Amino acid sequence: MQYSSEKPETGTYNCPIPKFPETPKRFTRPPQKLKHFGYRDYDNYNFRNFPKEELMPLATAYGKALDHYAAENWTESINYMELTLRLHRLLKDSMRYCMQHCNNTRYEEEPSFVGNSDLRVYWHAMMKASCLKKCRAHFPALSLPYPRKEIMDDLGRRSPYRYLHLAHSKLNDLQSAVPCAHTYLQKNPDDQEMKKLMEHYNNQYDLNGYLIDHEERPYEGSFLTAVKLVGSGDYSRSIEHMEKALRQYLQEHELCQAECDGSSQPSPDHDLYLGLADAYVEALRCKLKCEENLMPNVGGYFVEKFMATIYHYLQYVYYKLNDGRSAVPCASSYLLFEPEDQVMKQNLLYYQAYNQQWGLQPTHFTPRMEALKHYNQSVTQKQMLASAEEYLRLDDEDFLGPEEAALGAFDSPDIEFEGMGDYEESIYAKWWQPKGKGDAGESDV
Repeated sequence: MQYSSEKPETGTYNCPIPKFPETPKRFTRPPQKLKHFGYRDYDNYNFRNFPKEELMPLATAYGKALDHYAAENWTESINYMELTLRLHRLLKDSMRYCMQHCNNTRYEEEPSFVGNSDLRVYWHAMMKASCLKKCRAHFPALSLPYPRKEIMDDLGRRSPYRYLHLAHSKLNDLQSAVPCAHTYLQKNPDDQEMKKLMEHYNNQYDLNGYLIDHEERPYEGSFLTAVKLVGSGDYSRSIEHMEKALRQYLQEHELCQAECDGSSQPSPDHDLYLGLADAYVEALRCKLKCEENLMPNVGGYFVEKFMATIYHYLQYVYYKLNDGRSAVPCASSYLLFEPEDQVMKQNLLYYQAYNQQWGLQPTHFTPRMEALKHYNQSVTQKQMLASAEEYLRLDDEDFLGPEEAALGAFDSPDIEFEGMGDYEESIYAKWWQPKGKGDAGESDV
């Protein structure tokens, strides 16, 4: 095979920043951070020392907030809505801490279970349950009733920020309303009504300093900084922030996975094995949604396959810095998530052809350890979920045989079986992603 002596093609990385109207109005006071809630605004937050007077079931706080909202008691609604967000954060942090602590705890020496695998399973379950029981006793939020799934889904969609935006607007407090609207749009960029409101704010006011995402996670800020540095050609500094974004994302993903283990509840209507299986399937589904739930929004566009995007940037920037030994493992890591990307494959062929010039060894052409671990974990979870749903599907032929099953179906066509496995507006106007995800061609914007 012939290899070209030309270097791999590179794309132009660019995130254009829109300009506001030339003579916008300004708010009468500078932007203020909302207190007590949001990832950005927890500088003094400590989930171990949450004020006891504020503790109540999350569902109770949310219910009161919605009742006051319906009654147009805007101040009271805001107070309870903010309390709901604080309690939600407290619950998540407490649960994540206990699950991580017990997952990393080394238990006493395991007894001998020769010839009885069931006892080994029971022993491990009891040891972890004992650890969790002791840990939960230290966190009052975990002793309160767990919210219904509908409430947790509402909070995951950032619905409280939509209510907060309107409540603050009704009180003529646009300085607080605008950041709430922006925070909501970061998770719901297709909400046309809210987008029109933000367009109106943009036309009427100078929003510099007010487009605050109160729920921004640490890796999102690091990633955005790195992308801007790439666009300006500051590759050395961009590497620092992009690697930091990767570490922060993996940490947040691990916490999300731990939270899923803590939120699944066995059904009281099933026997031991079916109850455990249902809880495990629920946890697996939750874990596989972590990638979707942690997907960052840049300029109104979700960055899909975020891990792959990070490795794409890393391989490009290391290449620009003539660091082939770092670029090649990033390219291999990228191909774990995008195995059919032809341009990245061609890049690897180039490095293989000129491995001596770049000082490359065969070990450089393997994915990075954290990428391989993350990829294998995701693939295994998908396989486990598919197997669980297949094996837990109720099939009459497993118990009655084909003839009896067909007869029963004919006599009673309406019988129902309870199966076990059922189941922006932003500072940026557009978000650019690499054409073909592999350094070829120009940006589409």
